[in-house]
Amino acid sequence: MRLDPAAELAGYRLVEHENLDSTNAEALRMAFEHRCANDPVWIVAVRQTAGRGRRGNAWVSPAGNLHATLLLEDPAILPSDCPQLSFVAALAAHDAVVRCAPALHDKLAIKWPNDLLCADAKIGGILIEGYRLHSPLVVAVGIGINCAHHPADSSFPASDLAAQGEPVAPGDLFFALSGAMLRRLGQWAGGAGFGAIRSDWLDRAAGVGGELRVRLPDRELRGRYEALDEDGRLLLRLADGSLQTIAAGEIFPVPGRQAGRSFLDL
Repeated sequence: MRLDPAAELAGYRLVEHENLDSTNAEALRMAFEHRCANDPVWIVAVRQTAGRGRRGNAWVSPAGNLHATLLLEDPAILPSDCPQLSFVAALAAHDAVVRCAPALHDKLAIKWPNDLLCADAKIGGILIEGYRLHSPLVVAVGIGINCAHHPADSSFPASDLAAQGEPVAPGDLFFALSGAMLRRLGQWAGGAGFGAIRSDWLDRAAGVGGELRVRLPDRELRGRYEALDEDGRLLLRLADGSLQTIAAGEIFPVPGRQAGRSFLDL
């Protein structure tokens, strides 16, 4: 594994492992044990034995896929910023795959809030975990991308880059990701802030204008995916005409009820 030279110049470090329970868990252990010296650190593992996604879902983590976490300790990052970081990371993952597999560009899209799709199937996901173990806030930005393997029994269809006809080595993808994440974090911290990130994200979004099922912890909603609000929350138009604002949930397209750049017409 190699860092992009621009990331090295910016003070980023890389820690590699053959096996870890979870790159996010290791990142938070490093922060708790003061092993990161407040520098941005990438933690990468060849395989994870207890990888996890959002809502506690398991993340299949065999050798051949990319399993990486960026550990950030930045006084400028507030707890309220963590949801925005998921959009930043999703764009960086999209950028990295486009750089390594440009032939897939037109098949790629981002499913709200941060799943990377290729030909309607999930090839990547992001898990943001933030803790105030000490000052400042510690944030682990976990990014997993299926390079050579994918689960066969996931709730949403899954795939990998090799299955899509564009095999990419995890090391090559990480090199591109480390540079892309540096650039996207710079964009987020710049004058345009989340507005620029939101605009770029919407240009790559799947399903806007189509009908969705949204699975929440206590219920399920169905409606038209209208847009994102200024904080990145999904705006869902229900059948009664009301507009529901959703901060977190799992979305599924309703077959045959898509519009615009959709899950079924990327």
